[in-house]
Amino acid sequence: MKYSKEEVLQYIREEDVKFIRLIFCDIFGRQKNISIMPGELERAFSCGIAFDASAITGFGDEAHSDLFLHPEPDTLSILPWRPEHGQVVRIFCHITYADGTPFPCDTRSLLKEAAAAAEKAGVFFDFGPEMEFYLFRLDDDGQPTRIPYDNASYMDMAPEDKCENIRREICLTLERMGISPESSHHEEGPGQNEIDFRYSDPLTAADNTMTFQTVVKTIAQRNGLYADFSPKPMKHYPGNGFHINLSARTEAKGDALPQMMAGIMKHIADMTVFLNPTAASYERLGTQKAPGYITWSCQNRSQLIRVPASPEEHRRAELRSPDPSTNPYLAFALLIYSGLEGITHGLELPPPVEENLFTASAQVLRQYAPLPQSRREAAVTAANSTFLADHLPADLLRAYLDAVTKEQF
Repeated sequence: MKYSKEEVLQYIREEDVKFIRLIFCDIFGRQKNISIMPGELERAFSCGIAFDASAITGFGDEAHSDLFLHPEPDTLSILPWRPEHGQVVRIFCHITYADGTPFPCDTRSLLKEAAAAAEKAGVFFDFGPEMEFYLFRLDDDGQPTRIPYDNASYMDMAPEDKCENIRREICLTLERMGISPESSHHEEGPGQNEIDFRYSDPLTAADNTMTFQTVVKTIAQRNGLYADFSPKPMKHYPGNGFHINLSARTEAKGDALPQMMAGIMKHIADMTVFLNPTAASYERLGTQKAPGYITWSCQNRSQLIRVPASPEEHRRAELRSPDPSTNPYLAFALLIYSGLEGITHGLELPPPVEENLFTASAQVLRQYAPLPQSRREAAVTAANSTFLADHLPADLLRAYLDAVTKEQF
């Protein structure tokens, strides 16, 4: 449900809400929050809640430390795992300077701007995230181990699949928060899982992605487990992917999937450091269904982009290179800008590649451009990108690449 400011204030009064979590994230998508009491919410709506930005990655230093959080009422949601009496809710926020000027490193606002630019051009994007994660046991001190919760494999059933009840609890919690899961199943790795939820507009999809990670980690912990979203938790098993299903339609011509894909493929190397920001990201790429080359195909899961078999009204492209360490706001914004370029300039999609690139010979692979092979290579590519310079604030780009180069992330 989309609430107005007045409805939120009424809800807080009538539903015995005692704490409001104001949610935002740093430039790498790591979630942060401040809890306020109900009596402070009116002030939060009118002038924002101040916080020390110098301690947030990429937000500045001690000389420029004051920023303000402004809650967006239409993102209100209860946290179902908190007490029913004295409820806790969360609200996503946008960030400004003290004078109300938008803060350029607020990645959620950057995604808003990207979606607005696309709509102004008559192009409308939808995103459907698919995120994988492992469930590991905890040791006697409650610390994560690398012992998987089960030894099941792809789409196994209980009793081999011990994760089934955890996924069920996650899905029911998501439903209570207004997010609609479509499917869930055991993935290939031991203790590895995937839950997919319904496609939506870019901002809602990114917010849902952030909420999803919080719910999964919380439900796992409540069951004495640790949820690991890192790109390559175990060396000899599949990594965690963040497959992004996306589609584009135009007011004039309808489906614009081929041109959108062409734009993404043109700029994918420039974007890779944002889609795969950690050193472990590059241990995943090119192995066990994670792509290593800039190619596409229908249904072929060894490619960067595949077009799944589906009815025409659900036609979409699945980008398979990102992993869950990405900031979804930044990722979706860059995919919109690259896809929009492909559509507005009528870029031509190259021919599909039908070979299995995981088993192809070196001679075959030499025909195709590879994705960056390391985080450093990806950072250098991004630093030299006019595409990124045109679409990202200079302060954000500088802070992000500086942190990546110095391995501070």
